[in-house]
Amino acid sequence: MAASARRLEDPPGSAFLLAALGAHAAARFAERIAALDVTPAQTGLLRAIAATPGQSQQVLAQLLGTPPSRLVGLVDSLADRGLVERRRNPTDRRLHALHLTADGATLVERIETIGREHDDAILRSLKDSERARLRSLLARIAEDQGLTPGVHPSYRRL
Repeated sequence: MAASARRLEDPPGSAFLLAALGAHAAARFAERIAALDVTPAQTGLLRAIAATPGQSQQVLAQLLGTPPSRLVGLVDSLADRGLVERRRNPTDRRLHALHLTADGATLVERIETIGREHDDAILRSLKDSERARLRSLLARIAEDQGLTPGVHPSYRRL
């Protein structure tokens, strides 16, 4: 074995641990929200609409970093279920403003509850002060890497 080769039992690097935990956390979250009949991508879109109601599909596509044509399918799937509605933009009638319906707002509340439970389950081995420190460090790394706060980078691959 070469001197620079790593053995499986050697401690993994931080980036590997972040990737492994991220994949694990994302898979567990998808399992948790499956009971609500939504995907992680739909969940993120609902949260983005809830955070700033009335944005156009084009603005949301830009925020999420996904092609507008791909976002249309996500919006359609949520609109077909009565969770999101398109309204004419009062300042530019060519654009549609996206809003949650009452059912959509209720679903977002349920997703947020699941999200808090998920966070608690993933971080159960940490004290509150450690959780706060970890969140602060991860936010700093995410900012340094140019990630959009609150937006999962997987939207770029939709």
